[in-house]
Amino acid sequence: MKFIIKHLSKSYENDLVLKDIDFTFESGKIYGLLGRNGAGKTTLFNCINRDIKRDSGELSMEVDGIERPLTPEDIGYVLSTPTVPEFLTGREFLKFFMDIHKDKIGDMKTQDEYFDYMKVAYTDRDKLLKDYSHGMKNKMQMLINIIAEPNILLLDEPLTSLDVVVAEEMKELLKSIKGGRITIFSTHILDLALDLCDEIVLLAGGVLETVDKANLDNDEFRKKIIQALKDDDPDIRPAYDMNAEYVSTADVPAGARKQPETEEGTDA
Repeated sequence: MKFIIKHLSKSYENDLVLKDIDFTFESGKIYGLLGRNGAGKTTLFNCINRDIKRDSGELSMEVDGIERPLTPEDIGYVLSTPTVPEFLTGREFLKFFMDIHKDKIGDMKTQDEYFDYMKVAYTDRDKLLKDYSHGMKNKMQMLINIIAEPNILLLDEPLTSLDVVVAEEMKELLKSIKGGRITIFSTHILDLALDLCDEIVLLAGGVLETVDKANLDNDEFRKKIIQALKDDDPDIRPAYDMNAEYVSTADVPAGARKQPETEEGTDA
């Protein structure tokens, strides 16, 4: 199974955030979407999830060699800030979700089996969600997406604000469920991406680029990624090839760099 992005672009006024992206994700892997804050990771996810309208591009799934358009049912989306109905208890929320999706859930388990799976304490299961911690809300958001079994699981920096114990539990969970689906995990933390993900994809300058993890223990490899993130400039990005020797921006001829525009309405 593959998730295919063709010529995806998105801009906000004069700011081109995603630039004619072409990329293919394959099932059974956790992809680390690595980029600085503001690089466009959430914008990419929102375009995939149809929360915002893309300027151009096509999104499709290839299953058993047959390509078809991406549908909402293909996607599960775990937000960085969990959104749950806080007027319900954890058990009520889980029951509600199971009831409305009962015809779509295969091998449905009991509520307590699901809670046990997510390591939700028995005393927390009947508490109102408004009294849950950030980590607990995140667990509930993750749980319903696991139950729905989407083909694509989008994770928008879900571990950034969790405590160490919950973060480690979530990492192990993601590794255990990666088979048979495409998991795309966004983060701006390099070590987290290297620890959790099978493939690293760099989002910088509005484009996606695969990073070769073969030399992930090499200091020079890390410097290349960090330097690329520091110099997240679409006019300088072509100087970086993550699968080649390190190229400093200082080696880019001055004449090859686009000079900042100073006309009215542009950034100086």
